[in-house]
Amino acid sequence: MDISVYLRFILALAGVLSLIAIAAFIMKRAGWGGLRTPKAGQKRLAVTAAIALDGRRRLVLVRRDEVEHLLLIGGPADLVVETGIAPGGSRFEKHLAPQPAKPAAGSATGAP
Repeated sequence: MDISVYLRFILALAGVLSLIAIAAFIMKRAGWGGLRTPKAGQKRLAVTAAIALDGRRRLVLVRRDEVEHLLLIGGPADLVVETGIAPGGSRFEKHLAPQPAKPAAGSATGAP
C-alpha cells in the first residue's frame, strides 16, 4: 500500500468530522441544540435539605417553583410524603422560636 492511500483516508476522515462539527454548530444556533441548562437566576428545581434515615433511605426536601415537596427515596419504592409545603420555614417555627421575655405584672421597673 502506498502512503497516498493513508493520506487520502486521513483527509477524508478530517473532512467528514469537520462537516459533522459544522452541522452541529448550525443546528445549535438554529435552536435544535437539545437540552438547555437554565441561567443562574432561572433555576426552577433545587434540593433544599436531605437527611439519611438509614443505609439506603433518605428524606429529601425538594423546592420547585417556590413550592416544597418532601420525598422518601432509596427504599423499594420512592414515596411523596408531603407536597405543597410553603418555603421559608416550618409552620411550627413561630411556636419554636424563642419569645422575648415579658416583665412580671407586679415588678417595679420605674425610678424611685
